[in-house]
Amino acid sequence: MARIKAILLWVWTILTTPAATLSLAFLTLGGFVGGVMFWGAFNTALELTNTEKFCTSCHEMKDNVYQELTNTVHFTNRSGVRASCPDCHVPHQWTDKIARKMQASKEVWGKIFGTINTREKFLDKRLELAKHEWARLKANDSLECRNCHSAVAMDFTKQTQRAADIHSKYLLTGKATCIDCHKGIAHELPNMEGVDPGWKMPKDLEGQELPAASNDAIGDLRRAVASAHGAMTF
Repeated sequence: MARIKAILLWVWTILTTPAATLSLAFLTLGGFVGGVMFWGAFNTALELTNTEKFCTSCHEMKDNVYQELTNTVHFTNRSGVRASCPDCHVPHQWTDKIARKMQASKEVWGKIFGTINTREKFLDKRLELAKHEWARLKANDSLECRNCHSAVAMDFTKQTQRAADIHSKYLLTGKATCIDCHKGIAHELPNMEGVDPGWKMPKDLEGQELPAASNDAIGDLRRAVASAHGAMTF
């Protein structure tokens, strides 16, 4: 024990003694190299936790929500483009991603204490978990949806009449965001009793015949695109 204490004291002395023979340039270069190595290790670890393999490494996710995802168009479709867990649940911008990772620390807590470690517990918590995610997407204007789905790039002529009209009147104008109408598109819905289901026919459209996608909806889209482009002009 005495020898270990002596070694630790020697190491501490080395670390705390100012360098008398090393140049400022060497210390600066050493600090820079050390910073690069730290940043590389940190970013590598961050990206490793930002993969579907990592997300489904615990059975709570793999046996529940992941199995539901595999039965949806976001997993298998005619285009072959697949959305993975982090595509929808982790922001792409670095600062937003870090904030989301900090929030995810609560999920680690839940894993440790077995909050949803059985199917029964998961089903009991499903509504609460869904509400948290709906609220997050509502607050950030469905940011993760918009990473792949651009409203101004939608071809309204290939949408149903109702979808084209709703997107032009509510999505392009900012009156609604994706998650308002598209709950349950990647995972099964919880018991929705007493919960706003998302899309409902607006009062101003009740009893009206929806316009064809090639008429007002396309005009609204063109005007929205022109307005967006004009706002970017200096």
